Amino acid sequence: MYKKEGYWDVKPKIKRLSFPKRGKFQVDLQDGRSVTMPISAFPSLKKVPAKEREHWYLMGGGVTWDSCSEVIHIEQILGNYQNYAHENA
Repeated sequence: MYKKEGYWDVKPKIKRLSFPKRGKFQVDLQDGRSVTMPISAFPSLKKVPAKEREHWYLMGGGVTWDSCSEVIHIEQILGNYQNYAHENA
């Protein structure tokens, strides 16, 4: 019997956010993957004061902050809108 390798049938869900070094943030997924990217790719996050960035919360398959009017969704992080669009959830 053939077994698929990788994450073909996994719906990614955010578990944790961290800021491992200046100018970067990391998203840890419930399936064990981690993605690190530049904060500059997310202008709404760049506007959140550094002191407040650790105080995020989940909202509709994405993350946001009290001082942020935007939600950063999983498809923005993984870059494959057709597969991860929150509207299909």
